[in-house]
Amino acid sequence: MSLFVATQTLPFGVALLVMLGLTVLEVIGLITALSPSSWIDSLLPEPAVDGGLDGVLGWLHVGKVPSLILLILFLASFSVAGYAVQIFARNLLGFYLPAFIAFIPAFFGAMASVRLGGKWLAYIVPRDESSAISESEFVGRVALVTAVSSQKILAAQARLRDTDGRSYFILVEPDLEDLQLTQGMQVLLIKKMGSVYRVIENPHPTLI
Repeated sequence: MSLFVATQTLPFGVALLVMLGLTVLEVIGLITALSPSSWIDSLLPEPAVDGGLDGVLGWLHVGKVPSLILLILFLASFSVAGYAVQIFARNLLGFYLPAFIAFIPAFFGAMASVRLGGKWLAYIVPRDESSAISESEFVGRVALVTAVSSQKILAAQARLRDTDGRSYFILVEPDLEDLQLTQGMQVLLIKKMGSVYRVIENPHPTLI
């Protein structure tokens, strides 16, 4: 039976299709400024170093690289690793492994790929989170809205620059219900709630 239509490789085929769909979604988001990556990031807790889920997210570089990019990397790696395992099994044993058995090495291979690939991507994606200033120091600074979703439930993306010219991409929401964020608007960060900053329109445009 062909590799790509065998039931034993079904999970890897599904992962490949989902990965392609997410890639298209991300490209459309970049074109339309809907920023699906920002929406996914706003749903996740902030990475920490105290173990548990936060520790896992931090280990996978969530927060340093857009989560949708990491998910695409995971699905691509899972698919490739799964097919590789099945090809190896077919050549060695003469048959494909059951999907649940091939799933195990493919999953851990994909996790390792996200760990290593995420570290590399953190250096090239437009999200500089160096030690110049910490996130706790963002409050009180001015940022420029770079991407706004047409849906009110999604946070907007904004770019903040420090005194050295480094850029930080963050998620922002209006603190006032009647404030509508628009692309190119200057906003003042007044407080942080989870991974999202509450903002008002910059009352002093010369501050940016």
